[in-house]
Amino acid sequence: MKEPLAYMRKAQGSWEKRILKSLNSMCTELSIPLAQKRPVSEQKELLNKWNEMGTDEPDLSLFRPVYAPKDFLEVLMNLRNPNYENGEHPSFRNHLGLIQVPLKVKDIPELKEDFSELGLNIGQLGIDDSAQVPPEFFENEHVRVGQKVLAEQDSAAAQQYVRQGCPTALRADLWALILNISNQPEDILYYEQLKSNVIQHDLLVDSLIYKDVKLTASNDDYYFVFEDYLYQVLLCFSRDTAVLEHFTYSSATPPRSYIRGKLGMEEYAVFYPPNGVIPFHGFSMYVAPLCFLYHEPSKLYQIFREMYVRFFFRLHSISSHPSGIVSLCLLFETLLQTHLPQLFYHLREIGAQPLRISFKWMVRAFSGYLATDQLLLLWDRILGYNSLEVLAVLAAAVFAFRAVNLMEVTSLAAAEAVLADLSTLKVMPLLQIFLFATVT
Repeated sequence: MKEPLAYMRKAQGSWEKRILKSLNSMCTELSIPLAQKRPVSEQKELLNKWNEMGTDEPDLSLFRPVYAPKDFLEVLMNLRNPNYENGEHPSFRNHLGLIQVPLKVKDIPELKEDFSELGLNIGQLGIDDSAQVPPEFFENEHVRVGQKVLAEQDSAAAQQYVRQGCPTALRADLWALILNISNQPEDILYYEQLKSNVIQHDLLVDSLIYKDVKLTASNDDYYFVFEDYLYQVLLCFSRDTAVLEHFTYSSATPPRSYIRGKLGMEEYAVFYPPNGVIPFHGFSMYVAPLCFLYHEPSKLYQIFREMYVRFFFRLHSISSHPSGIVSLCLLFETLLQTHLPQLFYHLREIGAQPLRISFKWMVRAFSGYLATDQLLLLWDRILGYNSLEVLAVLAAAVFAFRAVNLMEVTSLAAAEAVLADLSTLKVMPLLQIFLFATVT
């Protein structure tokens, strides 16, 4: 079932219309077609500089992202279940956050049970000083077990294993095993076909991808070196019709456009872009961290595509799924309101609703906010638990960690300043303290 709740389906539908309208109006303003065949000279040029597209400096000043996370948050804040007014639902009446829809989210005891392997007495990679055993002892043993899991090529065992974190040297292979990516000759051929499609056809979304990489990853101390990889992966991704399959279980529907001059004629309707996904501001940050692990473009591509259709699509579509962004926002707000009520009320009173700050972290799965080694430890747990809920828990844990400073701020800008730099944070201690050392 794509999405059981009618009001969620309706909201997602009208959000899609808005995105498509924004894209079409950009086309009209700039008088650029959605898609056109590249002249042969341009095809040759692109082929020659395929591995150094970052050196190109086209004028993209007129292009703007179709939407940014904050535009999407405004839509989520306006979601309502029409079946009852807020007053009717006793437990929900007390919810003072920005998300005003009653979805069931977990409390800390349930999260403790779900994330039991993150417990204080279980060895973790990403914790420097485990009291029970010297860290080197745990690490050496953990590496040995990891090698055994890889030797047996057991995907389920790998998923269980990464809940305690991946040793750096084994991470790329373990993730590929969990995601069932083996990079066979036919996969490499498929990637080459996507590449030739990019070389032959020029899409309007190419400029959006280009602009996004320039605005985000190119300015990032960790990721700017991967600029060329990002163009290759994202341009190929936009052409990949296999991505359309995820719409069978996503609440979203791929946007459609009409062949020129055939507007409104169904038999001339095509999915646009061909993969059905319109990139937004920050989209390239889903790919950037993976460049640390995979240096072979077709493998990097497949890993990203699988991460997208399993996880990331849920971060920018409206649904009632427990890993969907609406549930994550609600989980974040509920955790804060329940366990840090003074902080929650204080921030709310000064006009600094916590979700206004944390939303962008969650939409990007923290990519570009955490140091890369920490981000990969976080993504280990997303893969291990096959769930994005850990993003909401971490967002709440960050607020808990900076609570003393946040209690002193008197404006949204000041609260944002306290939380502007997350690059020194250690993910695992924050998650453990919040889940297992907080009095519930």
